[in-house]
Amino acid sequence: MSIVVTGATGSLGRFVIEGLLEKVPAEQITAVARSREKAAGFAARGVRVAIADYNDPESFDGLFTAGDKVLLISGNEFDKGRVGQHKIVLDAASAAGIALFAYTSAPGALTAALADDHRDTEAAILESGLPYVFLRNGWYNENYTERLAPVLQSSTVTQAAGDGRIASAARADYAAAAVAVLTGEGHENKTYELSGDTAWGFAEFAAELGKQTGREIAYKSVSAEAFSEILTDHAGLPAPLAATLTGVELAIEKGELAGTGGDLGRLIGRPTTPIADSIALALKD
Repeated sequence: MSIVVTGATGSLGRFVIEGLLEKVPAEQITAVARSREKAAGFAARGVRVAIADYNDPESFDGLFTAGDKVLLISGNEFDKGRVGQHKIVLDAASAAGIALFAYTSAPGALTAALADDHRDTEAAILESGLPYVFLRNGWYNENYTERLAPVLQSSTVTQAAGDGRIASAARADYAAAAVAVLTGEGHENKTYELSGDTAWGFAEFAAELGKQTGREIAYKSVSAEAFSEILTDHAGLPAPLAATLTGVELAIEKGELAGTGGDLGRLIGRPTTPIADSIALALKD
């Protein structure tokens, strides 16, 4: 039996592998990656490394065995048909007869187009009949703290979310929840709505950033159209991706990412990471 983590060298996957190494022997962990070079650090610590690609069904042949627990970290290639990618992993897991299939999904309240692939993937998992866990991850603190440079340059937090609030948490918090599920018992066929303990708004984010930098940081709420133009014209994002991200802004404004149900804190056994702590960490880097 192995605990298998796909996308293991990604931003979330690395935290999951590190957390697993604290709980189980390295030889019981399989890190699935597209690049052996990127996974070399895990291999050096005794983790089994498997090379596979969500776009290549044959790369998953024989990767899983009966009794494995699998974490499918959702793909981030929005232009390559994520549901089809996810089904490649799911089909291989079903054929092997694994013990548990965990999936990093999106909040159930999220109506933005970003959630469509997650809903369709959940439906495919349910149809497979495999024991499952849906980890409906809310927003990451790092979605905002990892791109502070333009904010500090302009002294302005520019979003299209109005007075909407976000119950975010650190990426490491969500990884810890996945580790708890993969190493614990009694999680079969459960859905966890994961979010931070406290919801915050962008005016508060700007104020906290200003407090920690000693600068005057303003929050500027713009229209969806203006925000989309900023993403395409200034950030250089493709129009479809800009539209997807703008849709999330509108969802935030409607309160769809503000839920604080407590599942995340209960799974990890501690309070979630406040946005202020993630800001402080980002400013140190």
